[in-house]
Amino acid sequence: MTGKLTLGLYNCYDPKQWQDIMRITLARAAPVAVAFDCHLATFGFPFEQVRPRGATKTLALRTPLDVAHFATDSTSIGDDGGHLEALAKAGRFTLHDFPVDGFPRVLGRAVATTPTPDPTKATTPLAVAQELASDRDQLLIFGLGPRGLPDAVMDGARHHLELTGKGISFETATALGALPAMVSAHLQHLGRRDG
Repeated sequence: MTGKLTLGLYNCYDPKQWQDIMRITLARAAPVAVAFDCHLATFGFPFEQVRPRGATKTLALRTPLDVAHFATDSTSIGDDGGHLEALAKAGRFTLHDFPVDGFPRVLGRAVATTPTPDPTKATTPLAVAQELASDRDQLLIFGLGPRGLPDAVMDGARHHLELTGKGISFETATALGALPAMVSAHLQHLGRRDG
């Protein structure tokens, strides 16, 4: 038995305005989540303000399946959005407001991803895998936007993870692909070693 790994997408754009990059990032993250047996969570996405490209009216998306159907109708990424729909139907895609008193504990240990970790909070992909191997859930938080995670999230997170070991900043989609793959590889190695 291993813990649950959740990929958390934190909105660092205007909290009241839908950005099309949000739809694209969801479509990109979903096949990664399916491939590496992760859950997917959003924080602070303005789903009540969704406006399809070219539309004059907004849609109010209220459930993960609503969001998945919207993505399915508007993307060819991730099996035409089918992976996001599969996650929603399996209960592995959740929508959350911005956290007020920390991230939901049900999602596990909150780990902020950053190219500039606080050395006193630094952790590694191997340490995340070890936590998962010990049946402890992990939430990897990715900032969606040009400035990365806000100071309040960084200060509130007990752990910071820089995935390159060199302080190299990655675009969100790149980090979303690389980090779960690294954790999965470590987890497979730990399983073979312990088995």
